[in-house]
Amino acid sequence: MNYRHAYHAGNFADVFKHAFLLIALEHLKQKEKPFFVLDTHAGTGLYDLQGAQAGKTGEWTEGIGRLLDVAAVPDPLVSYCNLVRRIGGDTDRFYPGSPYIVRETMRQNDRLALCELHPDDVALLSANMGRDPRVRVQACDGYAAIKAMLPPPERRGLVLIDPPFERRDEFQLMERAVQDGLRRWASGTYALWYPVKDPDSHRAFRAALSSLTGTRIWFVELCVYPDLFPSRLNGCGLVFVNPPWSVIKAADDMMPFLCDVLRQQEGAFWESGWCAGGP
Repeated sequence: MNYRHAYHAGNFADVFKHAFLLIALEHLKQKEKPFFVLDTHAGTGLYDLQGAQAGKTGEWTEGIGRLLDVAAVPDPLVSYCNLVRRIGGDTDRFYPGSPYIVRETMRQNDRLALCELHPDDVALLSANMGRDPRVRVQACDGYAAIKAMLPPPERRGLVLIDPPFERRDEFQLMERAVQDGLRRWASGTYALWYPVKDPDSHRAFRAALSSLTGTRIWFVELCVYPDLFPSRLNGCGLVFVNPPWSVIKAADDMMPFLCDVLRQQEGAFWESGWCAGGP
């Protein structure tokens, strides 16, 4: 377990992922009934961009650093930028991971379950979440938690699957996780983050998910380089199972802007579409 997200916090992939996560959460808040969120690979929840780890790579300067320097952003990004600024403080020093974003968005009766395996990260995550009765931190396998925690009593909510991709079979594990989840909670929304490295793996993953009959599955992808090389992180994507309509609409409104702000080379691009089901 040598992957530590602190080295990559606030990079272009985080901006992309967390902007869509917040839009999905705001969609859930449109109804008064409480919702449940399961974050299967939670990390520490909060990251110091001026710390040794983030400073070693400086990836945040080409991600959230660029975005916060822009004077005006499209409407779907306003809430995200405001939240990051509020948590980051006057110097924008701290960056919120997905646990912090969910916690700051939840209402009194909503619930959040956080799973993390790295012992040091579990301790930091617990400290960062504080004594919040709405939040449960567990040192456990997030994939196993899908079987153990679903369906939730609330019957509304979202499962975020955002693994470190240290394992060669991570795409297969994610596919099985969605299958397990849908068997237990067919109406839940599932958001799956993935890296774009070689030209084939992520496309094969989307194709495999398309075989899930009777389910609406939509993806959005950002590539900050025009050409795909397996030796680098060319981009990333999100697959939404049972996607909220507001997430789909937001892609058209904000992705051209994000693509321009976050690009590493000319020719950066984005795309979205249906893997299964449809409007």
